[in-house]
Amino acid sequence: MDQATLSDRLAASFDDLPEQLRQAARWVLDHPADVALLTTREQARRAGLMPATLTRLAQRLGLSGYEELRRLFAVSIRHRPESFHGRAAELIARRDEEGDAALAQDMFAALRDHLGALSSPDSIARLERAAELIAGADRVICFGLRSAFPAAFMLDYVRQLIGEASVLADAAGGRGIDALRETGPGDVLFCVSVNPYTRLTVQAAKFAKARGARVAAVTDSALSPLAKLADAVVLARTETPSFFHTMTPAFAAVECLGALVAARRGQPALDALAASETQLAAFDTYLLPPSRSSGRRKP
Repeated sequence: MDQATLSDRLAASFDDLPEQLRQAARWVLDHPADVALLTTREQARRAGLMPATLTRLAQRLGLSGYEELRRLFAVSIRHRPESFHGRAAELIARRDEEGDAALAQDMFAALRDHLGALSSPDSIARLERAAELIAGADRVICFGLRSAFPAAFMLDYVRQLIGEASVLADAAGGRGIDALRETGPGDVLFCVSVNPYTRLTVQAAKFAKARGARVAAVTDSALSPLAKLADAVVLARTETPSFFHTMTPAFAAVECLGALVAARRGQPALDALAASETQLAAFDTYLLPPSRSSGRRKP
């Protein structure tokens, strides 16, 4: 039996299962990557079940236990193409077989699950820890390359608006790492990278740690090289039916961090925002005036 056959059997028998086993089956069908990668105990915790319930589900399917079920899912993960090219070929074949609507629905379903995971108690605690670290820094250096750049840019942008010392290491002209030259105690390197992890981002984190700075990271796994280096880490999942990993959860996590950090600043943040709005208005930055109903000016 392989993972696809097992999933088909679960789906076909779903309505006949007792309620608790149905909940376990829903977890297995909705979180195939987690089934392959997480321990049985951790899966049970996330699914809100007892580990024994997962074992009973596996035995109902004719397996010796849940570990055997996990192995079937792990084999499937290992056989998925690792390259963008390989996954793109898989995507094209699936589109030809199932159509655009199925792909779009699966994309948004994956994003919904990933964004929902960010509101779990564990994720909120991670966000609070990262916000505390960032808010207490003398200076924050924001570092993200390739697809991670927009998330790093967003935190720098928000910090500039609220009057916080912030540097965007944007690598223009190859000088991005120069922002780390004066890094030391009191500074925080905020970095973003997901699998495949950019070598320079990991090197930057190691350099900052060696200079006495602390590291706050947004990444996709507790086993990522950034997570192992970071003093505070926020986990944002990236897998989708597409050939390319999603950065939407990471971007959402950074937007939340920006809000948490701004709220910690209190009145100084309000004063800085007022000054920012005055400067933006002086340059007639935006085409439309602020909404009369909100009374707020867009930053």
